[in-house]
Amino acid sequence: MTDPTPTPPTIDGAALLNEVEAFHRRFNVFPTESGYVAVALWDAHAHLIDCFETTPRIAFLSPEPGSGKSRALEIVELLTPRPVATVSASANALYRLVDSADGLPTVLFDEVDTIFGPKAGADEALRGFLNAGYRRIGGALRCVGEGSNQNAQVFGSYCAVAMAGLGSLPDTVLTRSVIIRMRKRAPNEKVESYRQRIHDQQGHAIRDRLAKWAKTVSDQVAGAWPAMPEGVTDRPADVWEPLLAVADAAGGDWPARARAACLELINAGHDNDEASMGVRLLTDLRDKVFCGEDRMPTAAIIECLLRMDDAPWGDLDDKPINSRTLARLLGQYVTPHIKPIKPRGIRTASGFPKGYYAEDLADAWSRYCPPSPGESATSATSATPQVSGGASVADTATAIRHTSTETATQPALTI
Repeated sequence: MTDPTPTPPTIDGAALLNEVEAFHRRFNVFPTESGYVAVALWDAHAHLIDCFETTPRIAFLSPEPGSGKSRALEIVELLTPRPVATVSASANALYRLVDSADGLPTVLFDEVDTIFGPKAGADEALRGFLNAGYRRIGGALRCVGEGSNQNAQVFGSYCAVAMAGLGSLPDTVLTRSVIIRMRKRAPNEKVESYRQRIHDQQGHAIRDRLAKWAKTVSDQVAGAWPAMPEGVTDRPADVWEPLLAVADAAGGDWPARARAACLELINAGHDNDEASMGVRLLTDLRDKVFCGEDRMPTAAIIECLLRMDDAPWGDLDDKPINSRTLARLLGQYVTPHIKPIKPRGIRTASGFPKGYYAEDLADAWSRYCPPSPGESATSATSATPQVSGGASVADTATAIRHTSTETATQPALTI
């Protein structure tokens, strides 16, 4: 006897993701093809969030308003499960939202720069929610009850979060996020006008098919260990693993497109991320200040840093870098003897100034800095004088001030 129950038609995952991507393309202009790939995969991953150990944040960032960030969030809202859009929320409200019986929400946070901007110091609890909820084990311990009848309760924070805002984000958020750098549309970049009464229904129809497809592949995705592109490890691998698992489950050309997007967006993030001032400082010291020398007085280091036109050292919190800031940034790292990097005395012909030794920085250079450029490190900074042995700080600073960039073809001056 045959089963009268009809078998539901199989959903083509690759075709469905193509449809998600096409829907975004109608209303969003992302800077690269990789942006469309990443956003489509992120939308789908939100329907499979229970299958993963981590959920990457996705952040639409731009330097100026009017770059399409909010519209990108609106389209994501149509395609993801249980969306909650907000521009302001307390951490306690979000913890209770995640712990509700309705299922995990997709939180869409617009104007996120109001949380992480220079005047947002009171939102540490909200920052903690966004950071902790990236991993399933994250949560907050709160007292619940009335009066003296209080009980400790753990509130979960694991949920999908999409953000949009101006500027950048703290490195703790950036490293947990897929970053889409938005731009104002060029005159030849056209999008369809978004009309909520018409397009919400179309987006929700795609969302419902995503939900059905997710149920058919949830077991496959939950047990997947997707192969990472060469060189993608640690936190970037954690961020991209759910998205690659979704791509592999969809099939078609999505596995290849997903891995290409992974590499492109990770590399672009390294190029644009200025959040880790410590790593930037270490790299500049290695490649543009020390350049093979074994020691440098602090005054000479600061002079060199301030002469770098494309570096942030002339404007850190509205002030140029000074000896105290230099010591604070370097003190986060340790020497090969596992002691904080600190200035030490340097014997010179005219005194005993404080400075830094390459041997103290060597371990941090090897652990945190990207590989040295292939060409000689002195080629781009040959006008930067180095100090070794018996030079005075005053003489070195004078030499730096009077060395012009027009002399870049001359050998580096060693005093």
